[in-house]
Amino acid sequence: MPVNSKDILGFDGPLAGRLEGFTPRRAQQEMAARIEQALADYAVFIAESGTGTGKTFAYLVPALLSGKKILISTGTRHLQDQLYHRDFPIVRDAVAVPVTSALLKGRSNYLCRHRLERAETEGRLGGRRERSNLALIREWSGRTQRGDIAEMNRISEDSDLWLQVTSTADNCLGSGCSHYDECFVNRARREALAADVVVVNHHLFFADLALREEGFGQLLPGVEAVIFDEAHQLPEVASNFLGLSLSSHQLASLCRDAIAEDLKEHSGVAGLPPATQLLEKALADFRLAFGVEPRRTGMYQCRERQDVESDRRDAWDKLENAKVVHAALAELKSRLTDLSAVLDIAAGKGQGLANCARRASDLLDRLMMISESPPSEYVAWFETTARTFTLYLTPLDIAASFRQHTGNGKKAWIFTSATLAIKKSFAHFQARLGLEQAETGLWDSPFDYVQQTLLYIPPGLPAPSAPDYTDRVLDAALPVLRASRGRAFILFTSHRALKVAATRLRDTLDYPLLVQGDAPRSELLRRFRDMGNAVLLGTSSFWEGVDVRGEALSCVIIDKLPFASPDDPVLQARAAAMEQSGRSSFTEYQLPEAVITLKQGVGRLIRDESDHGVLVLCDPRLLSKGYGKIFLASLPPMPLSRTLQDVEAFFARDNLARQVLREASPA
Repeated sequence: MPVNSKDILGFDGPLAGRLEGFTPRRAQQEMAARIEQALADYAVFIAESGTGTGKTFAYLVPALLSGKKILISTGTRHLQDQLYHRDFPIVRDAVAVPVTSALLKGRSNYLCRHRLERAETEGRLGGRRERSNLALIREWSGRTQRGDIAEMNRISEDSDLWLQVTSTADNCLGSGCSHYDECFVNRARREALAADVVVVNHHLFFADLALREEGFGQLLPGVEAVIFDEAHQLPEVASNFLGLSLSSHQLASLCRDAIAEDLKEHSGVAGLPPATQLLEKALADFRLAFGVEPRRTGMYQCRERQDVESDRRDAWDKLENAKVVHAALAELKSRLTDLSAVLDIAAGKGQGLANCARRASDLLDRLMMISESPPSEYVAWFETTARTFTLYLTPLDIAASFRQHTGNGKKAWIFTSATLAIKKSFAHFQARLGLEQAETGLWDSPFDYVQQTLLYIPPGLPAPSAPDYTDRVLDAALPVLRASRGRAFILFTSHRALKVAATRLRDTLDYPLLVQGDAPRSELLRRFRDMGNAVLLGTSSFWEGVDVRGEALSCVIIDKLPFASPDDPVLQARAAAMEQSGRSSFTEYQLPEAVITLKQGVGRLIRDESDHGVLVLCDPRLLSKGYGKIFLASLPPMPLSRTLQDVEAFFARDNLARQVLREASPA
């Protein structure tokens, strides 16, 4: 049996003999060897490995061989499930080391028996479908071993019903719950504490690290290594959790739970029901005080109802002179204070009411801190939708805080992703997380981009600020789509541009059109693969974490360089702080972030060694601005063309080659 990672991943290793289609790769073996050494030395190591390197096996093999207790964190719950249920068992069986494992998610992913009972007795369900779904959940609750709601694929994960039958850190009754001993969350945590390898996700990791709200605080001190996959997401996720937030959903949930617990316990506190009603009204009035924003660009100048935006993000200090907002805020504070006082009186009547009293006090503290005197190293901002609002307090710099965590205790810290470096340098990622002293390693994709791809930058496009820019992008895209016979993603940097494109292409496109928002992402991807010639329009959620192999995706079109919106309040505050200290916010922050995002989008095109495709980057700044060279130098080596004829010739050759292969293949 091989005794090191390089041998296990080699030609004569167990993976080559067990896994059909496994191809030993030098880059994968080298990366695994470096991670193996970092684990042995309890070092901090940052690794970028291009698409096709096989980075998952490159860290799983040394992790399992190390004999250490290891925590692995992924970017999303979907990737978490994929790693735990698909990749981990393959490697565990191959290395033949007795390793125990556990999958741990946030508490909102597990059925809560107490809240299921309450949902059944309260009778507040919206209609026949919700009642039918609740019956399905009740039946499932009697046979599930883990209580993971991902098992219930007959009910959409977006269903509001899940909010009623799962718990949050706010409304969990803890040891006072009658179902405490059989709680699915507690069972998952016990398994995690006992396991050698635990798989979590970034949101869960930072929720507990910053707030201790997910309750596995006992787990992190006991692990000897932490491995972050999709590590490029960490700076933003960490910023969210190392700050504070307060949402209308949290306050509305407090009101509902307070009334439910009052009815259950028969508290007799007369002021409780009216206090919750007044807070609910103050919540609605506060949201209305923000109003709606007129669309600011191009054709959208009209203030008619269909031409206004209810979604809004802005800095709190922009509301300094907004008297209506501040009057509504004062009323909200007053009503939350009143409810908190009444709940303090009712707290002795039952565990549920005591829990509501604690929540009210905590939410009031958050509201005061965010809205009254935020510290100078934080930015206070708000976000609204048609019916909701969220207030935030976000740190401008998390490097010192994160550095403190990585330096606390004897642990190895591994960070890996396909998109961490800018022109082969990790300086930007290291600076954001305070990892300047970390060891680094970079391995390019093994795919032959020179032969498998073509980069096309259409000529004659105007500046992205032009009012007709999206229409001009579509003018350039349509002949490419005819040459590719559909089989394309068109990725946009804004929802507005996506809507413009969807409206126009529904009437002019000769291929099936799939649009983000028309169905869940997983369903759109299923249709895209099955159709074989579709065109999918997407924004940010399709720029990463999407894997479509084969002919179905042969073209990726990107409308413009993905710079963050200049109106983003966090970006504005960070940029201002950097400029005040004599640093360039554009070159040190905005540009590197855009490069990493573009690398993610480009990574959708080639997912397998047999894939071929054309990448269309429509932004003329790639060639007209000096910083365009930084973008191009950070991408895989693709032949560049500015003529449509080259695109047509590429697809003609590719189609002919595939036809020859199909004819030569056995029937």
